[in-house]
This record gives sequence, structure tokens and C-alpha cells, in this order.
Amino acid sequence: MTFPAWSIAPFVLMLGAIAIAPLVPALAKHWEHPRNQLLWSLLLGVPVTIGVLLAGRGDLVTVAGVEYLQFIALLFALFVVSGGIFLRGDIAATPRTNTIFLAVGGVLASFIGTTGAAMLLIRPLLNTNAERRHTAHTVVFTILIVANCGGLLTPLGDPPLFLGMLRGVPFTWTLHLAPMWLFVNALLLLTYWALDRRIIAHERPEDVAADRTHVTPLRLAGASSLIWFAVIIVAVAVIPSVDGHELAEGHAHGAGLVPWREIVMVGAALAALRFGNRAVRYEDNQFELGPIKEVAALFIGIFLTMVPALEVLRNAAPKLPLNEITLFVFTGGLSAVLDNAPTYATFFEMATQLPGEPRVADVPQLYLVSISLGAVLCGAITYIGNGPNFMVKSVAESRGVQMPSFGGYVQRTFMYLVPVLVAMVLLFIAQSTWTTIAGVFLTALLLARITHLFVTFDGTVGVALLDPDVRASLPGRPLPRGAAERDRPVGALEPGHRED
Repeated sequence: MTFPAWSIAPFVLMLGAIAIAPLVPALAKHWEHPRNQLLWSLLLGVPVTIGVLLAGRGDLVTVAGVEYLQFIALLFALFVVSGGIFLRGDIAATPRTNTIFLAVGGVLASFIGTTGAAMLLIRPLLNTNAERRHTAHTVVFTILIVANCGGLLTPLGDPPLFLGMLRGVPFTWTLHLAPMWLFVNALLLLTYWALDRRIIAHERPEDVAADRTHVTPLRLAGASSLIWFAVIIVAVAVIPSVDGHELAEGHAHGAGLVPWREIVMVGAALAALRFGNRAVRYEDNQFELGPIKEVAALFIGIFLTMVPALEVLRNAAPKLPLNEITLFVFTGGLSAVLDNAPTYATFFEMATQLPGEPRVADVPQLYLVSISLGAVLCGAITYIGNGPNFMVKSVAESRGVQMPSFGGYVQRTFMYLVPVLVAMVLLFIAQSTWTTIAGVFLTALLLARITHLFVTFDGTVGVALLDPDVRASLPGRPLPRGAAERDRPVGALEPGHRED
């Protein structure tokens, strides 16, 4: 059966509520409660489910239900286990130290998830930079690298990639994305390092001195939880689970009806709760189940309303101008303003209708690369593109960091991230000589910008006039929230002095 075009409306309403409700004050105070989010999900999802069942496509509902449970089991396990680990200490907040923090987070994100890595590192990173006034740019790059772009190498890294694995993409296939992962994250790290060197030059001398005096060695608390992370990684990589399609077709029997993978993952999470350090979890990390309840409530609505929407889009795919570039642009553009997991699933299903070899999970590999990169990397463009973005912002603001507004954050992503993504598309996705030449030229411009930040410290010429973070650090600019009682910065380092 072909579903009518209007059956996509509940899916659009579901994603629209996720994108808009948190930004409207009158709605946000009601929307923030998981109970209300669940009610909205069921209000839209239950009628859709009934309609699909009446249309004789109960197999689609079965597949969606199985994928939802598998999806939530992974997020729950990673969220719970990461809540039992805390990095204590306060070391000197030099640009080199901060860059190493972000680089480590970018690697961890692919193995413990972007949410786990972001929540593990944001508090110690803020502690390390507590004596510095200008830290908003560090939090922005934490969102870019740790909460998004770092999670590209395994299905554990970001929810869209796990949805791909549930649809048949091999666990190790995402390693094909390593060159793009390295290109994007390396340029972001170099940009951050050069930018932070420029900004620290305008910190107050006594603040820099205090930062280097109040030093406590880093120490990992709750390290035993790393064992449970290893268990989850092994479970995802090698332990089988229920195949939703086989179950829907009545071909699953015996052991095939047992969700072995999810049993192991949830067991690891419960073991972490039972045997982990309670002080680390509930005092240091201030752990609570609220965020995962919110994700569970929202995604039940997404998975249910997505059933007819995917069928409509799958049928429309052959008529659309879809290729390796437009798939990246469409997937990335929607991932920036909607949640990136359902966006990935939408274009994944559309790509199954397109010709091309070789194929991975019935999707041409070139197109799967574009969809994966667009969903994961472009989720960083706005605060609402990926779940960890708002979580990191919230933690930072609770510590007195004056984070950019929604528009201010987008301004920074279009300065720091989008040009890097354009260069990546030209070099790695587009299939022509001229695009490669254009990509090399744009990369050279980005490196020139980094060099300018590296060699210039007065912050008054060139890109400083276009860079809001450099402008904010100059003497005479407003101080971050919570620092009004302190003197304005007068320049901790002389112009031309290099602080690594």
C-alpha cells in the first residue's frame, strides 16, 4: 500500500515541536517535562499506529517498535555508565591543555557516544578554565568537536549511525569515514588552538597567575565503570539481537526472539548503578535520569510517526534530484534544525531507491557516506541539531558562562564549522577535478586564517574584526555573566608573546 502524502504531517509536527517548543518561553516551561513530551508523542503516534495497522501494514509498526527499543537501550546504557565516571582536578588552562582536552573528547566520542564524552569532559574542562574570564568559545568548540564531529567512527558515537547499524550497516563500516573525521576535527582543533592563544592574551595577569598557581593533578574517579563501557562496545559489535524485519515476517524463532545485545547492555548499565561509586555519580556528576527520560519520551513519537513518512519519502526518492552532494546538503540542513537521528533514517530510506554500486545495506555506498556525514557533522550547526548540544550549554550556563544566544551560536558555527564542512565536501564527496581544486583552495584559506590568529595578538585587525570571540576578549568589552565585580581585562600577555 502507498500512504498518502498528508500522512507525513504527524512526523512534521513531531519534529517541529522538538525544534520550536524549547525556544518559545510560553511553551518551554511546559515542554521541558518528560511527561508532557510523552503525551505529545502519544497524541501524534497512537493515531498513526492505528492507521498503519488498519492499512494492513503491521509489519512496519513491528520493525519501528523493535528499532525503538534497541535505540533506547543503547542510549540508556551509555548515559548511565558515563554518569559513574568523573575527571577530577584543575590544571593550567593553556591553549595547549584545552586543545588536548578537546582532542581526547573527539576520540572518546566515537566509543562512548557524543553524549557520554561531552558529559564526561565538560565539567572538568570548566573547572580547568575557572580562573579565566573568556570561556564561551571553549564551550562552543566542545559542542562542535566532542558533542558532534568526534562521534563519526563507530555506531556507538552518534544515534544516526546506530540507526544505520540497525538497518544493516556493518559495525566497522563507519571506519571508512576516518579521513573525513580526521580532516574536520584537525581543522577545528587547529582553529580553536589559534583562537584560544589570541583570547588568552587579553586575560587579566592575576587571573592567568591564579590559574597556574591553583593546580590539582587530574585523576579519574569511578574508573571501574570503564569495564562496563567495554562490555557495551563488545555487545554492539558482536552480540546479535532481534531482527525486526524477520520478526515482522514471522521468520524469527527460538534464540532469534531474544534481544541478547540489549540484555547485555542494560545489564551493564544496571551493574554500573549497583557497583559504581555513588559519590562520583550523584555528587560529582549530579546524575539524574531526566535527560534520558526526555529522549525516550520524544523518540517513541518520532519512531511511530516516522512509519508512513518513510514510506512516502521512499516512493518520492526517484523523482528528487538526489546525488552525493544534495544528499549531504539535505541531510545536513535538516539535521541542523531537526534531530539528526530521524533525519538520517529518512534519507537512508530514500537512498535505498537510488541506483549505484557498491551498495551497503541496500544503499549506494557513496550516498551512505554523504548521509552519514551530513547527519553527524551538521547536527552541530545549531543548539537543537543534536541532544548533547543543549546539555553542554546548560551545564556551562549553570557555572556562570555567558553562552551565545541561538543566533550567536549559529554565527560562530558558520565561521568555524561550515567552511570546514564545505572544504570536506569538495575534497571527499564531490566527484570532479574542479571541486577538488576548489577544496584545496578553501583549505588553504582556512589554514591562512589559522595562521593569522596564530601570529597576531593585538586583536584589532584582520579577522579579529569579524570574530565575535576575539572582540569579546578585548579590553573595554562587557564581562561574562557573574564576573561584573572584577576589573576589566587589561592584557595578560604583551602583544607578540606566544602562549602555548
